[in-house]
Amino acid sequence: MSKKATKGILLVQLGTPDSPATSDVRKYLTEFLMDGRVIDIPYINRTLLVRGIIAPTRAPKSAKIYETIWDKETGSPLMHYSIIQRDLLQKSLGEDYHVELAMRYQNPSIENALKNMEGMLLDSIRVIPLFPQYASATSGSVIDRVMELIRKWNYLPNMSFVSSYCQEPLMIETFADHARQHDIAHFDHIVFSYHGLPVRQLGKVDPTRQLSCPEDGCDSCKNTVNSFCYLSQCHATTRAIAQELGLEKEQYSICFQSRLGKEPWIQPYTSSLLEDLAQKGKKKLLVFSPAFVADCIETIDEIGVEYANEFKHLGGEEVQLVESLNGDPKWIEALKHLALNA
Repeated sequence: MSKKATKGILLVQLGTPDSPATSDVRKYLTEFLMDGRVIDIPYINRTLLVRGIIAPTRAPKSAKIYETIWDKETGSPLMHYSIIQRDLLQKSLGEDYHVELAMRYQNPSIENALKNMEGMLLDSIRVIPLFPQYASATSGSVIDRVMELIRKWNYLPNMSFVSSYCQEPLMIETFADHARQHDIAHFDHIVFSYHGLPVRQLGKVDPTRQLSCPEDGCDSCKNTVNSFCYLSQCHATTRAIAQELGLEKEQYSICFQSRLGKEPWIQPYTSSLLEDLAQKGKKKLLVFSPAFVADCIETIDEIGVEYANEFKHLGGEEVQLVESLNGDPKWIEALKHLALNA
């Protein structure tokens, strides 16, 4: 008879469509973009924008891209690697722990994952959003949803949340190890491309709403670590990986991808940086995407295909994506550390 688990770990990724069919992609995009922490505008405006414009127009285009990265047996890369991470972490933690995987949007849902855990009468649950850098639209949304659901339980286990781990040593080492799989000296420049955010969301971490953030961040957030400033933590991750690899400041740049709409997002944009590097005569780029702990549409297609083609059109020769953390044993050890330590 197996030992009863007493502690729960809930890993939460962003999400993925159930299939590359346009209808499933539309459903995923709608749930994702209707989250008030993702598009933080009034509900009626958000509904008109998402359901009336973005989801109907983007779903067919995104579906075609998903088809190119979808595996007939394992599905989306994000789901495939997330399941591997869950299973390896479960094996590493042992039978005292029960590890669940959920997606913030679509399946497996946070609601169903928590229902599974509720019936186990666990003493404690630790929630680990699979986003190294805290943002209200990612980790904040996960924590918000978990709290919304868990408060309905008749018994409440000890709850804890890992809101950010932008400088987790084993995670940094894993990214560096993956870069070393390539001949770093072969490349003219190193690029750290993070998922973007609207600039207005940076200032919202200030409860007084008096913080005004410039589009490329303030000097403070570029040099110190603010526990709730996404941009600050992106710079912190970059500095840590660069230090691990022994890079000088002039050898690398930071930028932000996946912009949506016309309002200002965090800059420099990845497209703008590629143009600037091409004008400076850079030909070969090694690109990290450290906002993601598993390869997905944003890394495999947006960087590996879209930005690679864009850079070549500008006169560049090569864009090499550094593999994400995926199922690397050292990353699993990092997850174990996050599961066991506050």
